[in-house]
Amino acid sequence: MVKGPQVKAPALQLGIALAVSGTVGAFVTEAHVDLLTAVFWRCAFGALFLAAWGFAFGYLPDRAISLRNAATAAIAGAFLALCWVCLFAGFRMTSIATATIVFQSYPFLLVLAGFVVFREKAALDQFIWLVLAFAGVTLASGVIGVPVHGGENWLAGIALTLAAAACYVVVTLGVRSIRGQRPEVTMLYQALTGAVLLSFAANFHQVISLPSWGWLAGMGVIHSGLVMVAMYATFPLLPTPVIAVMNFIYPAVAILLDWLVYGHPLTALQIIGVAIIAVATLGINLKWRLFGSRA
Repeated sequence: MVKGPQVKAPALQLGIALAVSGTVGAFVTEAHVDLLTAVFWRCAFGALFLAAWGFAFGYLPDRAISLRNAATAAIAGAFLALCWVCLFAGFRMTSIATATIVFQSYPFLLVLAGFVVFREKAALDQFIWLVLAFAGVTLASGVIGVPVHGGENWLAGIALTLAAAACYVVVTLGVRSIRGQRPEVTMLYQALTGAVLLSFAANFHQVISLPSWGWLAGMGVIHSGLVMVAMYATFPLLPTPVIAVMNFIYPAVAILLDWLVYGHPLTALQIIGVAIIAVATLGINLKWRLFGSRA
């Protein structure tokens, strides 16, 4: 089997990948196509890239394929496609920055799923960080103290973004249960599933301009292909605290881009909310203890 490219500077590679991933909101905005069609082409172009990558480095054909792994990856792919549809709707109904921040509730929903679904024991520290995190999400969402953003459309966008985060929890749990399969192969199954499902809903009759094709192809090849491959390659090489801290690059880039390009700065309350989310994220990932509490 041909080995994948070596990672010489994993922290730098992860940082670049996260920074690029923060631009996805701009890509879907500039594509100027409906959401279902945009996600279909993201999945389709992503599948083409991942298939080419897999054959180039000897990951395909997957001779160790199992029905369980393939089925789990397909189910995860369906939820991933739904996640993208909901998140992209959140971008358009609120703003790229706001939807990105609210989507950062995903790690806390994942921890909450462990408590509820898997009956994991909840330490007092974790509970406090969860409460703080969701307080931060409430402030950062703009639904409090931001009358200019009020209205049903904004609230619906927040709800859809939270639904996207919940879908990504299901994706994560599904992918974690897959054993003995290259992440690139798993991602290929997910992209193929999304493309097949959305092919029934995408609008193939609309006229798509050449620049729009570039943005759509970019979402698939760059965000669903190169970025994911680059990120997965660094995870085994970096300690968890480094990954936890560096993950803030993604929302930081999205917020900065939304402000500079689309003129959507955060309010003071939203900035406070972002700070609370950041502290809570670090607290729960780095297992910070509060008030001398014990698990």
